[in-house]
Amino acid sequence: MKASVSLRLFFAFMSCMLWTGIYFTGFTTVNWLLYLPAAVSLFAAITGICPSLLFITKLVSGKQKEIQQNK
Repeated sequence: MKASVSLRLFFAFMSCMLWTGIYFTGFTTVNWLLYLPAAVSLFAAITGICPSLLFITKLVSGKQKEIQQNK
């Protein structure tokens, strides 16, 4: 599943804001966990593939199938 153009622009903007915040705070000062959303959102903006969007979509669709089978 590829992200739409507007979603890719959102990821690019979010990534720029995170990297700017990391830069102003200091690369050595920031906790390593903050690099994950910055890197993943940059990856999503460039490729159009968002790992968290894929994961949540599969999770929700799996729950919906489970609910339909229990009816």
